[in-house]
Amino acid sequence: MIPAAFDYVRAGSAEEAIALLGEHGDEAKLLAGGHSLLPMMKLRLAVPSVLVDIGRVGDLSYITDGGDHIAVGALTRHRALETSDLLAAECPLLGHVAGEVGDPQVRHRGTIGGSLAHSDPASDLPAAVLALGGTLVAQGPNGSREIAAGDFFTGYFESALADDEMLTEIRVPKAPGAGWNYQKFNRRAQDWAIVGAAAVTVNGGTNVALVNMGSVPLRASAVEAALAGGASAADAAEQAAEGTNAPTDLNATPDYRNHLARVLTRRALEAAGVSA
Repeated sequence: MIPAAFDYVRAGSAEEAIALLGEHGDEAKLLAGGHSLLPMMKLRLAVPSVLVDIGRVGDLSYITDGGDHIAVGALTRHRALETSDLLAAECPLLGHVAGEVGDPQVRHRGTIGGSLAHSDPASDLPAAVLALGGTLVAQGPNGSREIAAGDFFTGYFESALADDEMLTEIRVPKAPGAGWNYQKFNRRAQDWAIVGAAAVTVNGGTNVALVNMGSVPLRASAVEAALAGGASAADAAEQAAEGTNAPTDLNATPDYRNHLARVLTRRALEAAGVSA
């Protein structure tokens, strides 16, 4: 299908993009890699009157050492995450999950900020950032603010970003030597996950985040509580579907997704070295 008519403007900086968002309000959409927005426009699920292209704002593409965390610019491509030596050493889960996104074409064009701001519960990277306890930095006309990953995803394709804000940076705590794993079940290698599970040991505990088990990426809080109480990985994983609201579609029923959540969570915990 052909998208509805729209105006196009290229922003040269984050400040210019924010000014354009302020000028056009909710009629404007930011365009980074375009792999999520453009298909939605073709299906008329998104009908912006103005596209603000931020794909060439180079100062938002970086992976740097922030002391106790790794700072990632919102326009950093998935491929850069996948091949980053810094992430491999300090936060390997994030780089590994980036390598699970789509296919090489998608990974060379898609950005981490676009993936997170899109807030698709079937996406890989939101669950990884959620499991890591990351923080997202939003910039607007009144300055910047930090949003915990657990507060960022507010609904299906909805986030805590205001209409005049853009995501500029993602911060994830360092976790060198931590146990981690990501399990993803899909029909074909490049498909969206039918269900996914990310597990990582941080700050003496184990965090688990689930993909495609509700209207937002979510933490498997019942699993985490069971592990904190001394349950084995296998027993804790049986609680993976608690508090979720698995969708139904052509790929799976809610019952099947609940089953997958339990199986994939157990596999992720065991591969991460969680025994109790």
